[in-house]
Amino acid sequence: MPAHTTKWFESLLEAVPDALVGMDQKGVIRFVNRQAESLFGYNRDQLTGQPIETLVPEPLWQIYAEHWEDYFADPRARSSGLNLELGGRQQDGTELPLDVSLSQVDAGDVLLVISAVRDVNRQKQSVGNAQLIEAVVEYSDDAITSSTLDGVITSWNPAAERLYGYSSNEMIGKFVDLLTPKDRAGEMEAMLAKIKAEEHVENFETIRVRKDGTLFRASLTVSPIRDVDGTAIGASSIARDVTEARQAFDAARSMIESSPDLLVAISAQGKITDLNEATVKVTGVPRDELIGTAFCDYFTDPDKANRIYKMVFAKGMAMDYPMTMRRRDGTLTEVLYNASVRRDGGGKVLGVFAAARDVTKQVHAQKESAEQKAWEMERLAERERIQRLTVACEVKLIELKNEIESLGRLVLSKHT
Repeated sequence: MPAHTTKWFESLLEAVPDALVGMDQKGVIRFVNRQAESLFGYNRDQLTGQPIETLVPEPLWQIYAEHWEDYFADPRARSSGLNLELGGRQQDGTELPLDVSLSQVDAGDVLLVISAVRDVNRQKQSVGNAQLIEAVVEYSDDAITSSTLDGVITSWNPAAERLYGYSSNEMIGKFVDLLTPKDRAGEMEAMLAKIKAEEHVENFETIRVRKDGTLFRASLTVSPIRDVDGTAIGASSIARDVTEARQAFDAARSMIESSPDLLVAISAQGKITDLNEATVKVTGVPRDELIGTAFCDYFTDPDKANRIYKMVFAKGMAMDYPMTMRRRDGTLTEVLYNASVRRDGGGKVLGVFAAARDVTKQVHAQKESAEQKAWEMERLAERERIQRLTVACEVKLIELKNEIESLGRLVLSKHT
């Protein structure tokens, strides 16, 4: 090989990002590039002239040699190359799996073999991960699709077919706007703009349209698809039909809002996180202002309310505690305070759910009844006192009459 050609060839080897090892047909190493030095821990002077077993130990080299003999015996095999997975050994004795590819290089009377040496651990892991991801996507109950940043659909899983009614053949290559109702035009463009800006879109509720034209409520999570350099080159979308869940939520919310009782969700720190319209009416404070404020502050005795709140954490609930709430304008409302611990799906305590029933009318009615009863009792007592006085007077009158009669008889007896 001419000197200028050799120099050019060596420069080319150094520019290749893979580890390259050249050997002759006897298995003697003739050259290595910088990446091979780094991979195996040798410098090129230590390897040049050494048997390939230095890097590919026995008995793997025997297998390698068998393939190598077949490879050089069959010109057709040489045209397509030869790929093997073999074990390698670094200078410090560390063994590592290698992906070895053989190719013939025309170098005059010396036949060189360039072995692209790769660590297959990462390759196998990547393949395994890719297969796992593919299986997850294929069998997921959620509609999982991908698109370019311009909105052209590039993948469409079976769940997407079931959800939207389109087959993958119908959708790949089409624009995602096909799934957006006309009154929401530009919605996907806005989401893709966020993806371009390296943002995620999570649990975004919107309306989607099926192939048959029916609309349904969907929850979308959209994330960037990145290339090896981490640059966003596309978007993956996970869609879920939440129509039934939303209907159930709306029904539950409707019942909460229509309840005459004050219903309040309170955080572990004692702050209001949600409430119904009845609470707004009793406190006289708008919903937005109530959120984030201390629940206990709306009672005439905040300390008592706070004690009951803390007791709920210890006992799990509180039942029918009489309390008085003060409206913003000073109006007082008598309530019976009930509460129970609120937990998430995993059993973690999130706070307290409190319900307060307005019993002002009952309390006033009871007070009026008690006052009426007291008045009646007082009247009865007065009547009894008058009756006793009347009886006493009558007795006195009888006694006086008797005395007069007695005196009259005495006078008559003296005159006779």
